[in-house]
Formats: sequence, C-alpha cells, structure tokens
Amino acid sequence: MPTNAPTPPAEPEGLSAAELKRRLDAGEPVRLLDVRDREEYEQWRIEGQSVTSSQVPFTKVLQAKVTGDVDALLADLDGEGPIVTVCAEGEASAFAAGLLVDHGVEARNLDDGMEGWARLYEAHELPCEEATVVQYQRPSSGCLGYLVVSDGEAAVVDPLRAFADRYVDDAAARDATLRYAVDTHVHADHVSGLQRLATEGVEPVLPARANERGLTYAVSEVEDGTELTVGDTALTAVALPGHTTEMTGFRVGEALLAGDSLFLESVARPDLEAGDEGAPALARDLHETLTERLATLPDDTLVAPGHHDDRTEPAADGTYTARLGDLRDRLPAFDLDTEAFVDYVTDDIPPRPANFERIIAVNLGRETVEETAAFELELGPNNCAATPLENA
Repeated sequence: MPTNAPTPPAEPEGLSAAELKRRLDAGEPVRLLDVRDREEYEQWRIEGQSVTSSQVPFTKVLQAKVTGDVDALLADLDGEGPIVTVCAEGEASAFAAGLLVDHGVEARNLDDGMEGWARLYEAHELPCEEATVVQYQRPSSGCLGYLVVSDGEAAVVDPLRAFADRYVDDAAARDATLRYAVDTHVHADHVSGLQRLATEGVEPVLPARANERGLTYAVSEVEDGTELTVGDTALTAVALPGHTTEMTGFRVGEALLAGDSLFLESVARPDLEAGDEGAPALARDLHETLTERLATLPDDTLVAPGHHDDRTEPAADGTYTARLGDLRDRLPAFDLDTEAFVDYVTDDIPPRPANFERIIAVNLGRETVEETAAFELELGPNNCAATPLENA
C-alpha cells in the first residue's frame, strides 16, 4: 500500500473514527471502499451489521483515474449508504475519495485510515453501586478494559500500553490516583500497559501463576480469593483458568470482570499458551471454570468480559455486559459434558492473533519494543474467542 499517494483530484471531506463508530452504532448504512491489498483486507477490516465493505485495490483506483472510467470503479461497490474510503493510514484512500468527489459522487475519507480506527478508545460506565466502573472499548480489536474508582483511588484492569496515559488522566479527572494496574492473564493479542504504568509509580499486578510462564519483571501477585483494596472497594480475585493457566477474573460488588474466560457470544480459546497439544487440557479447565467455578456466583452477576466482537449487541447503557444467568441460558457451553465441550472448542479454532508469540514475550518482559512497534504488533482483529457455540 503506498504511503505517498498522488494528490487527490479533489479535496475530500474527512470522517473521524469516532463519527464512523457513531454511525455504525446507530445502524446507519455505510459503504466502505477499502483500497488496501486483498491480504491486508482479509486479515483485518471494519465490520458491522450496517456496513457493506468492498475491497478494490489501489491500482484499480489509479487505473480509473487514467482511463476516466470511474463508473467501473463504482460498479464494484455493493450495498447502500454514503461511501467512506479506507486504507492503512488515510493517504491512498484520500486519493480514492477525491477521485469520486471529482466525479460528482459523495464520498468521505476515514481520517488516518485503519491506524486511526485502532486509536479509537471509548468509555462507558457500568451499573455498579460499590464503585465507579468504566468499561473501555476498542472497536478495532474488540478489546475491553476497566477502570475502577473508589474514594480517591483507582485500579485499571487489562490496560493497553497504547492508552497508558489515558488511564492516569481519567483517574485524575475523577479525583483519584491510579494505584494498581492489573492484568487478568498474560495477553497474546495486545501489548499490556503494566510495564509502562509501573514507570509512573502504578503498582503492577498479575496472577501468581504468571511466574510459571517465565515472567521477568517484578509484580504484586494475586491468587484465588486475594483482595485488592481500592478506596472503599475490594477487587476480589477469582481463578478462571482455561484460556490460560493463570486466567483470573475480579469481582467488584455484583460485577465480574471476567477477562478472557466467558464472553457474551462465546467462550475463550484454549490454545494460545500451550498450542494445539496443550489445548485439550486447558479446555477441560475452561469447562470446569464455566460449570463449577462460576456455579458459585448468582445469576444476577453482571459479566463484564475482556472482549467483544461484531456480533455482540451492547446493552442499553452502551456497555458490553450481560447477566450470568442469561449467559447460562443462552450459551450451550453450560450444557455440554466435558468431552463434548473439549471436542467443540478445539475442533475449529480460529487463526491465532497476529504476532501472538512476540506479544506474549513482550508482556512477560522477555522482549522490549518501542511505542510505535508495540502499537503495530497488536493491529488486527480479536481472535481470543473460540468458535461461537450457538450451534453446538
């Protein structure tokens, strides 16, 4: 994909990532013209129920400019609604949008392309009486994180390195000092913010079993039942192994920050720590987590997961949450016996996250990367869920 595209024939109007997300949330139809290469497009693109996305290589856009046959370019676009052009950084797509505008077609260019989409990070507050709990949402990858604020103190759960300063600022805006940075497990899909926040005096916290995976930097450890005190609120660790051996959720009042264990449409994949050979054993742990460990929690527990995907509808308050009882009724995982569950979640596992082995090494402290490289490592879709269980 060119990073120095020609000057657009006409100057197109830009569209921010936040405005595009608002349109998608409102169900407004949008036609995306993505001019990245087919491989890039197949690996990662903007999706949604009201989106029609068409991939047209930039070379074809240039050809339409030379031949003047812009109508042939438009013929490749499916769907209805306004046209928004997309590329990696917003330069090639600006030329495409400008070509359409010059041809009398209404089109806008996504500001900063997919990189701008990846920097979109929204916040919605969970209903929680015990503390202020904010859910952070990264639409580009489906990553969810949480800020817990109580009586002048705060903790961030599953922070992203790319947004480390945001957590400090958001805590300060709520008259609180960020005390803890907590990871529910060693992440494989994004670079954790723990080490970055530790340089700001924030205490890093990981489940104790992370040390068994070769953790190389100092953290405070939690085990099942450990309480982290944040102001007047306790974050209680709940062991939820299965996605990884150390996977741990945290209870905050009636809410369960579930990490990568239970999602709203599926469950976690079991292969990222031990590969295909170790996946069945972790899948059995995950089944025990779902059917036994979570059995101690009431149906009205508010499950706040570590990821969502494009199939997931947010709740009325804008958060990706659901009551545990509803998930027990909806997801067949809770009704499958152990071996049937193992067979299903290991039978058709999606592709592993891009650069997952290197990301794990960075999050264990074995490898150091600078900011730009860290951001680029994690670009891509959410691939931490197993195949959906609707038809199991």
